[in-house]
Amino acid sequence: MSGRPAFFLLRIAQAVPAVLAIAALNFLLLHLAPGDAADIIVASSGHGSPELVAELRRSYGLDRPLHVQFLVYVGRLLSFDLGTSLIQNRPVLELVGERLGATLILMLTAIAIAAVVGLLLGIVAALRHRGWIDALVSVTALVVYATPQFWLGLMLIVFFSITLGLFPSGGMKTIGVEFGALAGALDVARHLVLPATTLGLFYVAVYTRLMRTSMLDILTLDYIKTARAKGLSELRIAFTHAARNALLPVVTLMGVQVGHLLGGSILVETVFGWPGLGRLVLDALLQRDLVLLLGILFISSTVVVLTNLAVDLLYGILDPRLSAR
Repeated sequence: MSGRPAFFLLRIAQAVPAVLAIAALNFLLLHLAPGDAADIIVASSGHGSPELVAELRRSYGLDRPLHVQFLVYVGRLLSFDLGTSLIQNRPVLELVGERLGATLILMLTAIAIAAVVGLLLGIVAALRHRGWIDALVSVTALVVYATPQFWLGLMLIVFFSITLGLFPSGGMKTIGVEFGALAGALDVARHLVLPATTLGLFYVAVYTRLMRTSMLDILTLDYIKTARAKGLSELRIAFTHAARNALLPVVTLMGVQVGHLLGGSILVETVFGWPGLGRLVLDALLQRDLVLLLGILFISSTVVVLTNLAVDLLYGILDPRLSAR
């Protein structure tokens, strides 16, 4: 088998050991940190004894050797069982399922904003190279890139929520109000504007600068000069001939930054009170709920690997030379 099907199958085969390796690394890193759920439970109760701590560790299996705990963890993963939260005493899949949708909505919206706005600004800046538009876009992108996300989020809340009253300052939907399907979707969209913009603006700056640089390189190639010699307009050359090849490094970066996007969502969700995985991660981390943390990290890692797989497949479509190797 050769060509595109072999390229796709190879990328899929590489994804499985990657997920398992990430799961093992997550397990080892979390267990290297001091303390465990038994310490948190005893501390939160305000009283306890060494005997109680030992009993809690025995009941949760935390007293077993590390390699035994790891084998139990891998066995659960192979049976698609992420375990039960030590603190909340609920299945991890249930807890993650309640929050995953909100995080995916936030992430996909932020990516859409970053991709559309960033690519368009990058193309415009390249077409107006060394002009005032190019300078304005480049400086603005640099300022946005250097701005901390939590500060940007707070400033958006102050201006658009408190001063203008245009958008809600937090949450995912209006509490205590029953909406129909369409009105409910619009209510979620209003709550989504500020957190998605905060998360997406950083990547708008990154994609703008990368797309500008990529377009400038592509516009100097021979086939672009041939298109100009045929009398084609600069806009047609940019969007029809140059943009597809200029997209390749941007698409690659999108796949790489999905993990960073998940990390950024923790901060943004905390600032805006968005009920996603980010806040669940923060709660699990503070409570030393290792089972819940491992479950969240495993699902997040799987999402990152699958996204990179999708990017590889898309890369093969955009550049058929890769899938032909």
